[in-house]
Amino acid sequence: MSRALSLSTLLFAIWLIWSGHYTPLLLAFGVLSCALVLLVSHRMRIIDPEGHPTHLVRGSLSYGLWLTWALIQSNIDLAKRVLSPSLPIAPRMIRVKASQKTHLGQVIYANSITLTPGTVSVDIEDGMIEVHALTAEAAQELIDGEMDRRVTRLENED
Repeated sequence: MSRALSLSTLLFAIWLIWSGHYTPLLLAFGVLSCALVLLVSHRMRIIDPEGHPTHLVRGSLSYGLWLTWALIQSNIDLAKRVLSPSLPIAPRMIRVKASQKTHLGQVIYANSITLTPGTVSVDIEDGMIEVHALTAEAAQELIDGEMDRRVTRLENED
């Protein structure tokens, strides 16, 4: 019930922002259209922790800040390697463990890897993510597991 309430509030807020109309008739149409979407979503059974992950809201700010810092560091490292041919580039394929319990957690982890310059998630299978890393250092950071631990912590916050 709380997810349905959260989803309906979110849908109506987005409708208000995007429409920019506040006359009674249009507000009624907005409420009606959001109610229709909520009804269809309920009948499709997609108002669940994976389809509407309200449990991730609390930890997403701290994870987002950490990920932003990791992206900045990776961008700087990759730019240095591109601009200075003496710095080594040693492409490799590695497999890292995804310790997240849900598919959503594993997808967040794989997407975070892909967002980071110099690494690309290629495949997720049986709790393992196959990654192409451009440098040995990028591969070692993933093997060390800091990103995995942070995504697991994000996933487990209630």
